[in-house]
Amino acid sequence: MKELENDKMAEMLQVYFIMGSVNCQKDPVDVLKEAIAGGITIFQYREKGNGALEGQEKLELAKKLRGICSDLKIPFIVNDDIDLALAVNADGVHIGQEDDSVEVVRKKIGDRILGVSVHDLTEAEHAIRFGADYFGVGPVYPTSTKTDTKAVQGVTFLNKLRAMGYKTPIVGIGGITSENASNVTKAGADGVSVITAITNAVDIEEAVRKLKTSVLAGMQR
Repeated sequence: MKELENDKMAEMLQVYFIMGSVNCQKDPVDVLKEAIAGGITIFQYREKGNGALEGQEKLELAKKLRGICSDLKIPFIVNDDIDLALAVNADGVHIGQEDDSVEVVRKKIGDRILGVSVHDLTEAEHAIRFGADYFGVGPVYPTSTKTDTKAVQGVTFLNKLRAMGYKTPIVGIGGITSENASNVTKAGADGVSVITAITNAVDIEEAVRKLKTSVLAGMQR
């Protein structure tokens, strides 16, 4: 049964779009609709950075984006904010190592999807033990979107996890574009998560299609 669950989760992770209002050059609602039209497979609402929405404004945007994902059958994940995730009935949450512990979050969210950023085997083992559904691994390449990231690790850790037999679905993150996404899935990731590769694109739908093509090409390993 777990194998089937992993297969389904892995498929969801192929083109993992992360976005908040600060990342968008136009209305986030329009950006998300175009990204879905292009073929994203999962969406994470991440409202962080200078000028990020707070309070009621953050909640209202989350509700709008959640509604779009519900209507178009795209899993809706909230980054880091468990209360918000529960308030909008999100499909899941994603947490980093600096957030609440995996076991605490799992208890709060029940059987919703739980993604955890991991950077070494100790973190990976802990995440699995307490119910992570997938790993976020990175930064694979240099990124300017987050200023508090760990050191760039390329695909080394991805390779290590797969070589050691870890079956947990994995999404690579950090500096990924349509030009290098195939390298990430070739190394063992099930998909790639991106922000600016989509939000900064002139043609969002086409940018997503190119990402997906690269992701699938790397899977022909």
